[in-house]
Amino acid sequence: MLDPVRVREALARHSCRTIDPGPLRPAAVLLTFYPKDGVDTLLFTRRTEHLPDHAGEISFPGGRWQEGDADLAATALRETQEEMGIAPQDVELLGRLDDFVSVYGYHVTPFVASLPADCSFQVDEHEIAEVLEVPLKALCDPGIFHTESWQHKGRLHPVMFFSIGRHPIWGLTAAILRQFLQRIDAIDE
Repeated sequence: MLDPVRVREALARHSCRTIDPGPLRPAAVLLTFYPKDGVDTLLFTRRTEHLPDHAGEISFPGGRWQEGDADLAATALRETQEEMGIAPQDVELLGRLDDFVSVYGYHVTPFVASLPADCSFQVDEHEIAEVLEVPLKALCDPGIFHTESWQHKGRLHPVMFFSIGRHPIWGLTAAILRQFLQRIDAIDE
C-alpha cells in the first residue's frame, strides 16, 4: 500500500520545475490516492460534454484559480470539494509536481494528496459525467502507455496516453500521472 509519509518524502526529494505564468491563467489539480478494497486507487473524473474546456476528457479534480483562493493549493482543494464533494479536512496534502502549461492557456500546478479509505463522493453532475477509480497497479503496466507526436501551433509536441477502459487518459492529465508514477518509483523514468 502507498504510505502517505513515503509519498511525501519521495515528492520532497525532487525540486519542482516552476514556470513563469506570464499571460497564462493559473489553475490547479489534485491527484489523489486512497485504499479501496485493499488496493491503492487513484481518482479521475470524466468531464461532462457541455463544458467549454476539456469536455468529455479524463482529468483530475481541479480548475482555475479564483479571487479568494489563498494560493493554488487552496484552488485545488476548493475545486475538488465543488466537483467531488470531498471536504478539505479529509484531504492530506503531500506535495506537488512540476508546473505544466495546457494548450487551453492555463498554467497548471498539480498537487498530490491522500484520502481516507472511507471517503465518499458527492459528485457535481453538471461538471462530472463519471468517476473513475483506477488501481495504481494497472497504471504501472508499461503496455498501456504510449506517446504520440501531435502538431499544435505549427510545432510537434509529444502527447502521452494511458489506455485504460473506454476512455484514454491523455494529454496533460497523462503527463501529470506519469510524473507522479516516476516520482514515487512506481515506474522507470
